[in-house]
Amino acid sequence: MHYLKYTASCLFFILHAFSSIAGPDNIAPEAKVTASSILDEGYAAENVADGVIGILGQGEWACKGDTTDWGYIRFPWIQLEWEKPRKVNRIVLYDRTSEKDHIAGGKLLFSDGSMIWVQEIPNNGTGKSIAFEPKTISWVKFVTTDGKGKDLGFSEIEVFSAPDENSDFVSWVDPYIETNRGRYFFFIPGQRPFGMIGAAPLTRNKNQNGGGYNYNENEILGFEQIHAWMLSGIEVMPIRANVDPTLGQQGWKSRFSHSEEIVQPGYQRVHLQDHAIWVEFTATERVSFYRYRFTKDMEAAILTNLGGYVGNSTMKNARVRKISDREFEGSFSSVDRYWGGPKEIEVFFVVQFDEPYRGLGGWKGKELFTGIEEILGDSLGAVAQYEVKAGDLLQMKIAISYTSVENARENLQAECTSWDFDKVRSESREIWNDWLSRIKVEGGTDAQKIKFYTDLWHVLLGRHKINDVNGDYPDRTEGRREGNFTDAVFKVKKLPKDKEGNLLYNMYQTDAWWLTQWNLNVLWGLAWPEVMDEMAASMVQYARNGYLLPRGPVGGGYSYIMTSCPATNLIVSAHKKKLLTKVPEDLAYKMVRQNHLPGGMLGAHEDIDFYTENGYWPGNAGITIEAAFQDYALAQMAKSLGKTKDHKFFLERSGGWKNLFHEDQKLLFPKDKNGQFMHTDPLSGAGWVEANAWQGTWGISHGIGELVQLMGGADIFCEKLNHAFEQAKESDFVFAYNEGYVSYANQPACSNAHVFSYAGKPWLTQYWVRRVKEQAYGGITPDLGYGGHDEDQGQMGGMSALMAIGLFNIQGSVSETPIYEITSPVFDKVTIQLDEKYYAGKQFEIITYDNSKDNLYIQKAALNGQALDKFWFTHEEFAKGGILELWLGSEPNKNWGIKDLPPGTNGAKFDQH
Repeated sequence: MHYLKYTASCLFFILHAFSSIAGPDNIAPEAKVTASSILDEGYAAENVADGVIGILGQGEWACKGDTTDWGYIRFPWIQLEWEKPRKVNRIVLYDRTSEKDHIAGGKLLFSDGSMIWVQEIPNNGTGKSIAFEPKTISWVKFVTTDGKGKDLGFSEIEVFSAPDENSDFVSWVDPYIETNRGRYFFFIPGQRPFGMIGAAPLTRNKNQNGGGYNYNENEILGFEQIHAWMLSGIEVMPIRANVDPTLGQQGWKSRFSHSEEIVQPGYQRVHLQDHAIWVEFTATERVSFYRYRFTKDMEAAILTNLGGYVGNSTMKNARVRKISDREFEGSFSSVDRYWGGPKEIEVFFVVQFDEPYRGLGGWKGKELFTGIEEILGDSLGAVAQYEVKAGDLLQMKIAISYTSVENARENLQAECTSWDFDKVRSESREIWNDWLSRIKVEGGTDAQKIKFYTDLWHVLLGRHKINDVNGDYPDRTEGRREGNFTDAVFKVKKLPKDKEGNLLYNMYQTDAWWLTQWNLNVLWGLAWPEVMDEMAASMVQYARNGYLLPRGPVGGGYSYIMTSCPATNLIVSAHKKKLLTKVPEDLAYKMVRQNHLPGGMLGAHEDIDFYTENGYWPGNAGITIEAAFQDYALAQMAKSLGKTKDHKFFLERSGGWKNLFHEDQKLLFPKDKNGQFMHTDPLSGAGWVEANAWQGTWGISHGIGELVQLMGGADIFCEKLNHAFEQAKESDFVFAYNEGYVSYANQPACSNAHVFSYAGKPWLTQYWVRRVKEQAYGGITPDLGYGGHDEDQGQMGGMSALMAIGLFNIQGSVSETPIYEITSPVFDKVTIQLDEKYYAGKQFEIITYDNSKDNLYIQKAALNGQALDKFWFTHEEFAKGGILELWLGSEPNKNWGIKDLPPGTNGAKFDQH
């Protein structure tokens, strides 16, 4: 397939055609509002900026109308003016809800002299969005030119600032990017960084390839509270009470419009048009917080669905128990997950309302119940019933726990005692701004900044906490394995605390750690070292409980998804960068070592024996490369801890990949148990893990120097790799699993562009990294941004962000001396705030000179004022803080960066150019 190429002008158009809806705030409430006239005091002009939308007679502006029998209508105007000029790019108009008084069209006049005609304003009170190229204005005026009725006016006018108008980082995030091809857990506005709970609307009920929140859909099926890799559930939906809940999602779903949405990290607002209800939600770490505004008098109900398939698993064995006329509690079991894990994971919850419900009903299968005290079984839910007036507000909290109902309630009481929705929303925004601000970028295009901070949002969003505030967490590491599933034994365990009673770390469930050495393991260590520390400690704790290091833990247990022992790279990377502080290093080493021996996570007993004896994985080149690199990482940890015998053993085993080198093809290929190549088709995925010989060969990150020599030298090596990139560029370096020469839509080829530097040609790395960043990861539309199918809770976002700031490490910081490789950033300045608990320095800056789309080649570099002739510098230098300066040009400087390879590298011998 061939994807759209991204020029700056193309991105600019796409940004304002699609992405401007998400991110920035409505600035209309900050404006002075004047109008041609008002009907009376109840219809003041300032009502168009009061946040009350679509309610007849409330929060509306209406003119003092006049009509004649020959057709004259008084067409009003209204104006919003700010004290200081503002940069805006979108306006949303909401007509009055009276169908007989309707503004159908008009024109927007701006203080800069520009004008936009507006047609087809809906006559049902829903929003009309007008997007345009950013303009700096001090006022905007709407002049009505068409309408019917008498007292014309608006319910609301929203004016949205352009991204660069805002001083905070949340405004740069566009959660809509690639939602049409994302996964169930991809879009989660109602969550804090790595939070246990994550609220989001469900628009397409499937897992991958456009599941979860899909931008193309125009109906909301419900709002889910759990968006984990293999867990989902607790679906809520505010509805009109005449809807039969036994009909399920197709019965209670509602139309909605992106024009009426606001979507940001930590907050979303959307209008359920069929139910005439506005929904807002935010969250703490373990509590979802909803605010509903009803726009009509009605018998209303708030459904809590606890049965059926949602996104990636099924809810069964539910229980609901009434506590009071404002609260109920319960649990359900998550089962039938596609990818594996414990067969049953129980989720506990507490639901509270700020107003008493008139009654608590429910359903089970096709049977309805009223006045319930308790209900048990499958395919059931609860219905909190209310009689509301137009304009009424109702608030709802949902707290969860994976250990007990009591702990769910304690989580709620510890994190969210207030009913002040705006306060909780503001706190969530402050937290997201703090996390996102750890890397500040300047320069570049608006599109590049939007993509960068959206990348960071994904990097910090997934991989959720599973422990309660008191330190209790679920342990399901014991049990009989059946394929990728386990009949897990459920236990509740408690995390250790420090002398002050604070948790030493949290426990997490995550998507697979498979090949995170090329994204998260590098990026987290730059600006969020505590995340690496916590994640590593959590994985060590799993191994302490159940012997095995998880590949992708879920609900406190193992899933066995993907291959080898990828948590090794996370733990060793944290250790080598001196970030492993929350568990003893000897304990961490013990857990990693036992998982590389028979009985561990690396592989089955017989496969480990074969691999140890023969140097390769029987029938799979992909696993061979993974295992060899993980052995190399473990060998480095052994060496630094004085484990000389282990260092020698694992280092020797890490070199067995050379047995798979094919002399004629000059690539790696899988061999069978008899030592015969299984095939010689370099584009075949047989004997690989989501890759092929063209994609996977270069992933032997600890042996690039030896690979260069096997291929016949640096020139042949680079020519062959360059050929692969040339073949992939027309497809934007994006292919489906196992297909193509280079694919940045999936993990196995994510280091490939950076490999040229290790063969003495860093200018080729600079060139291809820029091309991949622009083509594979440059999109900011609902269709493009991460390659199309495998963002995997921040992995592709991490890769994109590292390319944007010009830092990487193909060895994932596991080598004897961790380093960072340098490429050309897309930004003029990058400032990384250093965590004082881990690093001596305050910040590390990357400054580029003469940066542009064409000036992508590094001409020279300096580190802290001293000339830097290498393409790398050490993590130790980074930790001290400092300034890396890069001078860029349009032609490669083939004399820069070729003098020295990083220490500990199995070095290539290449000509000095």
